[in-house]
Amino acid sequence: MSGSTLGTLFRVTNFGESHGPAIGCVVDGCPPGMALSEADIQPELDRRRPGTSRHVTQRQEADQVEILSGVFEGRTTGTPIALLIRNTDQRSKDYANLLDTFRPGHADYTYHHKYGLRDPRGGGRASARLTAPSVGAAAIARKWLREHCGTTFAAHLTQIGTIAIPFEGMEHVPNNPFFAANASDIARLEAYMDQLRKDGDSCGARIDVVAGNVPVGLGAPLYDKLDADIAHAMMGINAVKGVEIGAGFAVVEQRGTSHGDELTPAGFLGNNAGGVLGGISTGQDLTVSLAIKPTSSIRTARRSIDLQGQATTVETLGRHDPCVGIRAAPIAEAMLALVVMDHVLRHRAQCGDVHSAVPPIPAQAP
Repeated sequence: MSGSTLGTLFRVTNFGESHGPAIGCVVDGCPPGMALSEADIQPELDRRRPGTSRHVTQRQEADQVEILSGVFEGRTTGTPIALLIRNTDQRSKDYANLLDTFRPGHADYTYHHKYGLRDPRGGGRASARLTAPSVGAAAIARKWLREHCGTTFAAHLTQIGTIAIPFEGMEHVPNNPFFAANASDIARLEAYMDQLRKDGDSCGARIDVVAGNVPVGLGAPLYDKLDADIAHAMMGINAVKGVEIGAGFAVVEQRGTSHGDELTPAGFLGNNAGGVLGGISTGQDLTVSLAIKPTSSIRTARRSIDLQGQATTVETLGRHDPCVGIRAAPIAEAMLALVVMDHVLRHRAQCGDVHSAVPPIPAQAP
């Protein structure tokens, strides 16, 4: 299957299926000499893995990562780094009733028409489980970017279904199962999710992700714009149906006098552009928002067709997230990190010797 590789100089090729023996990726282009072990990667996978609360799928996967190549005596060699994550808790029998039918809102119908066959077990290649290798690959990128650029990545859930989540502080994100920057509304979110599960239904979500300490000058005009590559990567995340950079769709109601981020010697006076102008990073925070659709795999019976095109109904069994957005924050961080890492290496390759006479200004005026 083509279309499984992301990046130009920092290239990640993803492989595996939800119920296959293993999933993983090959990371090509990591600079040599960086200290790297499984301990650098595992914490990010632990943040994303299933079964961490009653509000997500109860599939119990340890997601233990193995480094198979590209590291010698604890340091990257510059050669491809292969990461392997073994599947240990598949329940393929839960999908036996889907062999001859198509789940509404799922990739079953399109996969069958494109390839002539499909793996229905847990969604096969279309499963959100395939985000785990990307998170693992991004842990490598995040470590390199942190050490060489000081770049950081942070995401949080800002809306779940009809409930907007007030921002109270990023310090709350690790302390609740929703990756919410909030401490006072968690009980309300839990009650909402409990009712959703009882109803056999699902809901969407919104995620905000920010990259800080981003070097100025990343990206290129036209087809290699930094924000275009960000949108491309984010739309590659399962269930993402919308991506906003900076002010996003709010720009429709803005005027030029308020949208254009003015520059002063003390810094930018705003960041409606989301840290990108003309496809090139400004040195401000990269700000991205994702709209995530409701989970397609639900227990409520839905109308569909079978392989003969006859009318039928489908009820999806198995273990599924009633809101896939709950575990999407680490994934959004990962995809942003992969894009930034690739563009840092591309910028270094073409423009590493460029020195501008214009003094840099702070990302934000005080």
